[in-house]
Amino acid sequence: MEVFWFIPTHGDGRYLGSAEGARAVDATYMRQIAQAADRLGYGGVLLPTGSSCEDAWVVASSLIPVTERLKFLVAVRPGLMSPTLSARMAATFDRISGGRLLINVVTGGDPVENAGDGLFLNHSERYELTNEFLEVWRRELAGETVQFEGGHLKIEGGKVLYPPVQKPYPPLYFGGSSAAAQEVAADHIDVYLSWGEPPHEVAEKLDQVRKLAAERGRQVRFGIRLHVIVRETSEEAWREADRLISKVDDAAIEAARKVFARYDSVGQQRMTRLHGGDRSQLEIYPNLWAGVGLVRGGAGTALVGNPQEVAGLMKQYADLGIDTFILSGYPHLEEAYQFADLVFPLLPVKRPEGTGGPTSTSPFGELIANSIKPSEKAPVS
Repeated sequence: MEVFWFIPTHGDGRYLGSAEGARAVDATYMRQIAQAADRLGYGGVLLPTGSSCEDAWVVASSLIPVTERLKFLVAVRPGLMSPTLSARMAATFDRISGGRLLINVVTGGDPVENAGDGLFLNHSERYELTNEFLEVWRRELAGETVQFEGGHLKIEGGKVLYPPVQKPYPPLYFGGSSAAAQEVAADHIDVYLSWGEPPHEVAEKLDQVRKLAAERGRQVRFGIRLHVIVRETSEEAWREADRLISKVDDAAIEAARKVFARYDSVGQQRMTRLHGGDRSQLEIYPNLWAGVGLVRGGAGTALVGNPQEVAGLMKQYADLGIDTFILSGYPHLEEAYQFADLVFPLLPVKRPEGTGGPTSTSPFGELIANSIKPSEKAPVS
């Protein structure tokens, strides 16, 4: 099981839907989160993309020299960049970081935001473009000189002179719930991502992608994107969930619903449908809570509970074939520690070499009476 964390380049704080308790996400704070994730043993971090975020490539590049093992899941945007230019960027980043780049393929689901970026393709056309983009991108990074003419792209002699460290190219991650998205995943993607729906709904999507990939003679790994609220007791965790949305009023929920309604993203429609704007019906499956999605686009559900409950639900997802969990929590610095402290010992987590505890002779915690080492939890193997 791989566990990733999140760099909140679009903002952070103690409450959703409120400036109260908000936290400036500047270079220093992003560095703190990345270094915490690196030291705690998270395998990587996701950097979001879109008009509400700092640029993911610039931010991730700034974090290379201040981290040691951490991988960076950074978006490529078909339609907003040339596949050849994107391939060169990926190769450069991978070389400079020593093979620590992962690629998140994002087609974009908000027509208004797309228009602001100069992209005027409908849902089907965007996935046609994504398919062409990835064919060119993969071939160039695999060392080919590409001649290509499709319905959206024409490339003459596209190539990458300096190859990436990872062969044939940095792994491709991708999420999309529509039939068109699943076809792209089956053709090109290494890790297919789902947002945090109830396990039976996730299982249906994974089965569909698994079948499509098999028809092409391919195998696809699976991941899931979730928030997490974990405390020592279940009662504490649910109080924290209630506190997180305690500043969210009905006007904010309605404003968010109007924005989400314009999306042509099937995944966003599924997220919104989980709660329907009703704050009284937010536990949609045991220990799975849709409160974040009341006002946040994209990933809108959270694992909520004590360590055993959270780990138990993660294992349910793992039983479906999911091996990568991309998590986040508010505020992101403190919650990175909270999850690692409470849940890592209960999971068979694949942690980068050199992590997993302090490197000095100091124990976890303070010595008892200045001389007695406190007991430690044994990690799950």
